[in-house]
Amino acid sequence: MNNNQQAFLELVRAGLWEKEARLLPFGDVDYDEIMRLSETQSVDGLVTAGIEHIQAIKAPQDVVLQFIGQSLQIEQQNKAMNKFVAKLIEKLRKEDVYTLLVKGQGIAQCYERPLWRASGDVDLLLNDTNYEKAKKVLIPLADGVEQEYKSFKHIGMTLNGEYVVELHGTMHSRLSKRIDRGVDEAQNDVFFGGSVRSWQNGNTQVFLPRADEDVIFVFTHILHHFYIEGIGLRQICDWCRLLYRYRSELDLRLLETRIRKMGLISEWKAFYNLANRYLGMPDYGEGLMVHDSRYDKKADRIMEFVLETGNFGHNRERTASKSYMGGKLASTFRKLKDFGHHMRIFPIDSVKFFCYFAIDGIGGAMRGE
Repeated sequence: MNNNQQAFLELVRAGLWEKEARLLPFGDVDYDEIMRLSETQSVDGLVTAGIEHIQAIKAPQDVVLQFIGQSLQIEQQNKAMNKFVAKLIEKLRKEDVYTLLVKGQGIAQCYERPLWRASGDVDLLLNDTNYEKAKKVLIPLADGVEQEYKSFKHIGMTLNGEYVVELHGTMHSRLSKRIDRGVDEAQNDVFFGGSVRSWQNGNTQVFLPRADEDVIFVFTHILHHFYIEGIGLRQICDWCRLLYRYRSELDLRLLETRIRKMGLISEWKAFYNLANRYLGMPDYGEGLMVHDSRYDKKADRIMEFVLETGNFGHNRERTASKSYMGGKLASTFRKLKDFGHHMRIFPIDSVKFFCYFAIDGIGGAMRGE
């Protein structure tokens, strides 16, 4: 890892935990490269917060102002997004539709500076009845509606000309039936066991999954993108902040039972190793919440992939061919290349998950999805 990448991660750590950043060991820092990495990993706000904590040497004033400008834009976008979420939730409740917010603005509340986390889509988790009712309410209001994936109950749409809202009837990973059974168990605890928490968004109470279940949703979502599309630091930082924020409330025995039942112990320990060594995630004694040095090499290879892909793999999509066939070929080539990379890290799971996703995709195509 070169000096700029190390300096970048030092600033991310400082922003993530509000701690000192020391850039002296990395020599002359190319702040243009730091900015590029921040944008491709969608962590501009964390890096800006990290710059505020630099010790011994300071970043040039023009660099500081540039980063602050970026973060203030993110702040304004988040304020607008939060108002939209409040109106959306209230609109659905008036129509007798009840939903939970997953990922996104809910996870942002786990950060020291929620408004400096880059916002994305609005993801709503609904039971079967509310999923169908929400479609009837929102589709007539939408500027555009994406194709629905009926097999795992997912549809996206654009509202107010700018906000992408995704309705989820399930939080399936589409990696294996074993994983999705574990996701279903967590989802049932949310819908039928009342396992929820809430966020007071202005005057609107927004319900979120309880942390014990949210950790499962967030982690399996990370793995879906890791194995299938691409993954960025922001998604891993979200997972870190969720674990950290609820560290004293999480049922660690339940968490380990679920991760074992889904067959994801190796993935969890490798990603926790990465979070601990590269992002400063603290150790919490034993089990799943501690650095395990046996996974150092796996974590290093995951980080290589993270730095290459970034932001759910969208950065690679921007350089793909504009033509339909060219785009398909480029996507297929990337997936095969990623498959080869992942086999070096998780050889058995890579084959299982790749085959399952491919077969599921063929089935979806036959269903017209």
